[in-house]
Amino acid sequence: MIDWFDKVKREKFYRPPGGGIEFGEFGKDALIREFQEEFHLELINIKFLFTLENIFVCDGQKGHEIVLVYDAQLRDAAHYGTILSGKEDNGETFQAYWRSLDEIRQDNRPLYPDGLAEKLKNARKSF
Repeated sequence: MIDWFDKVKREKFYRPPGGGIEFGEFGKDALIREFQEEFHLELINIKFLFTLENIFVCDGQKGHEIVLVYDAQLRDAAHYGTILSGKEDNGETFQAYWRSLDEIRQDNRPLYPDGLAEKLKNARKSF
């Protein structure tokens, strides 16, 4: 999960790594590209889980997104448990941490998009 901070609301929160889909690109291909661009990591065993629609305000800006959620593995297992440093297209850097749903709940920070934690919990039951 990525630790993020809303500068307007002064709120710390978690969100999963990912990014936008480019024109003509499938969701799975966008996921592969985003992990390569942001973390220089390769994903394998990618499985689509579900879709969420999210209407939100972050840093004072309104947003509306359709979120495609996937389960995947890192090709190089040595990166599990490490802190991943990433870089957005705008040059902003961030760090991603390995967090279980239980750890996120105990931290009391929200996980966005809304409804993600519950959907992940239900998806885990179907594995």
